[in-house]
Amino acid sequence: MHFKIGRNDPCWCGSGIKYKKCHEAFDAKIDQFRVKGIKVPDHKLIKTPQQIEKIRESCRVNVAVLDYVGEHIGPGVSTQEIDNWVYNETVKRGAIPAPLNYNGFPKSVCTSIDEVVCHGIPSEDVILKEGDIVNVDVSTILDGYFSDSSRMYMIGKVSSEKERLVRVTKECVELGVQAVKPWTRMGNMSEAVHKHALENGYSVVREIGGHGVGLEFHEDPWVGYVSAANTGMLMVPGMMFTIEPMVNMGKPDINTDEEDGWTVRTDDGLPSAQWEVTVLVTDTGCEVICW
Repeated sequence: MHFKIGRNDPCWCGSGIKYKKCHEAFDAKIDQFRVKGIKVPDHKLIKTPQQIEKIRESCRVNVAVLDYVGEHIGPGVSTQEIDNWVYNETVKRGAIPAPLNYNGFPKSVCTSIDEVVCHGIPSEDVILKEGDIVNVDVSTILDGYFSDSSRMYMIGKVSSEKERLVRVTKECVELGVQAVKPWTRMGNMSEAVHKHALENGYSVVREIGGHGVGLEFHEDPWVGYVSAANTGMLMVPGMMFTIEPMVNMGKPDINTDEEDGWTVRTDDGLPSAQWEVTVLVTDTGCEVICW
């Protein structure tokens, strides 16, 4: 236990219920793993029911914005137009695009085409063309609560190789979601993702991963996708994090653009794909709350 709380005191989660009838057994179960040397989440990583509902509201905006992008994206669209759509659709729903001015990022969304792995900066000079694959990564702040998800879009008719990469990457995420179960280790999810990518001849980026989300843009834990099963942090009900592997057609090696300091590309110039969802760990598995 990180602090002493009386059994008859109000629970730390803010439910208003006495600790003994709320989270006492939960904390005791976590301690059983802690004494075995397993990394466990602090209380600050456990979302309360009230927080979860507010985060859901933010997620609804995030999903709606990505739906709008999907309805309008196509050949001839500049990535700056996508940025404009994201900004306008977010603001009109009473929210704020989380990437805008985050650590100096100049735009409202990340648009990553083909060999760009992530953090592509929208520009009027970058025009989508037939055969491109593009990741649009949307993150939203609504009333101080954060949501985060991204989707791949295939522009017009794409090659069978690119289509397969996009499809398999989505399958990796789906298998990762299936592997999220309470009271098991995060490495189980990572291994499910990595194994499927490798079986299909792809690699997974090692240096960049997912993260906790909800009360901040990027929270603990850091989430990797190349870890072995039965390693990493314990997953418990109330935890919330993203599953967003970056799957490369070639090797996993990447580099960051020296001029803009943001754009990450594959070293070998081959395409990369990424889907991102936010999951909430539940008593029986997990729920995808943003996609």
